[in-house]
Amino acid sequence: MTFVRMPLTKHKTGKVYMKVVICGAGQVGYNIAAYLSRENNDITVIDPEPQRIARINDNLEANGIVGFPSHPDRLKEAGIADADMIIAVTDVDEINMVACQVAHSLFGVPKKIARIQTTNYLDPSWSNLFARAHMPIDVIISPEEEVAEAILRRVKVPGTSDVISLIDGQLLLVGVHCEENCPVVNTPLKQLRTLFPDVQAQIMAIIRGDERIIVNKDNQMLVGDEVYFIVHADQLYRALAIFGHEEPKARHIVILGGGNIGTALANRMQEELMGANIKIIEIEQERAELISERLKDVMILRGDGLSKEILKEANIDNAEAFIAVSNDDENNILASLLAKQYGAQRTMALINKAVYTNLTGYLGIDAVISPRSITVSRMLRHIRRGKIKGVYNIYDGFAEVVEAEVASSSIICDKAIRDLDLPMTVRVSGIWREDELFTPYADFYIREGDRVILISCQEQAKRVEELFSNNINIIDL
Repeated sequence: MTFVRMPLTKHKTGKVYMKVVICGAGQVGYNIAAYLSRENNDITVIDPEPQRIARINDNLEANGIVGFPSHPDRLKEAGIADADMIIAVTDVDEINMVACQVAHSLFGVPKKIARIQTTNYLDPSWSNLFARAHMPIDVIISPEEEVAEAILRRVKVPGTSDVISLIDGQLLLVGVHCEENCPVVNTPLKQLRTLFPDVQAQIMAIIRGDERIIVNKDNQMLVGDEVYFIVHADQLYRALAIFGHEEPKARHIVILGGGNIGTALANRMQEELMGANIKIIEIEQERAELISERLKDVMILRGDGLSKEILKEANIDNAEAFIAVSNDDENNILASLLAKQYGAQRTMALINKAVYTNLTGYLGIDAVISPRSITVSRMLRHIRRGKIKGVYNIYDGFAEVVEAEVASSSIICDKAIRDLDLPMTVRVSGIWREDELFTPYADFYIREGDRVILISCQEQAKRVEELFSNNINIIDL
């Protein structure tokens, strides 16, 4: 088998932070490679499909090799012996597992991350399979389950476009759309604390058309804005009311697409949304029959989600939520628009292509689900170093929200916010101390043990990482 090996220094200037070998150049692998390569990491991708590798070499600051990802010779050619990490995300679980095993047994790779889709492998009864002495995989990623979980969080909290847990669930990162009835539009952010002193919330970012804003106190929200804020979990619904969102919980839910994501989502809803009426629309006969056997209490409708008759059969006019998760972005967008036209209260669409993300708000789709963003966020939690506790990719790569703990040896410990000399694209949005969320004004001193919530553009990710590391001179940042 032939392969293409590009020089390891391709497009790289300055310090290379990590060497990572990625097995699989499909949608998941490509997006992870794209994200990590922008941070000046040394990325090599292995895939048996020459077209996929050509796309890697043509479009990314990464190296591509054509070959079987679990073969020792191809891993060696990729430089696995010097790698800090292997990320195995092919479409075949067994290949991912073998690649991690080879990386561990033959090359001693420190960190091994694998995509596992088959639910049987993930059964807690077989958890010993992935013990270090057996199948040494440090982190298991199931993109389908991750996406299903992200959608479920949005369904549980009506009116939100995104909900992410911070500080072990004590804080929430929430995305909402500012409608015409939003009481706080055209209000400077610095006045919100005065207007609502009893609500512990802090606005972090605003998406306004093509404009992306990491906010300061002088910004204000406008009708049509997508707003991200952090809030104490106990005050979530009070905060949503401030933004004009008091929608009832969804009880009648229609899912378009009975693939792995749709099936996982319906299964989770059966477990966590007691009494909910769930329907799945699936066009493929064989798949419809299969999920009908698996999901006994879910109604399966076989047909085209763009068909008016099928949508009416699903009682779309009574649906509080229509969730389009088929494998076709265009189909998801069009079906969501039709569902809204026929009476669905809220629509969500799974979108893989970044080019469509900005369009959905104009079209009236209430929430976009980006598998790319969700999967990358999950990966980043295990890639970032130092005292970083969590990293969350928001609005398809616009920014990262970072949760980090301050150690006594950290360069920011016992310093005031104003003395950190942070770049304009890095902002401390909240400090969690003794079960309370503090607004970090300029003279606020950061102490050991504080949990700091920051928002940063991706280009500053490594600088944020260094803030929580030892023996770094802040002047060099």
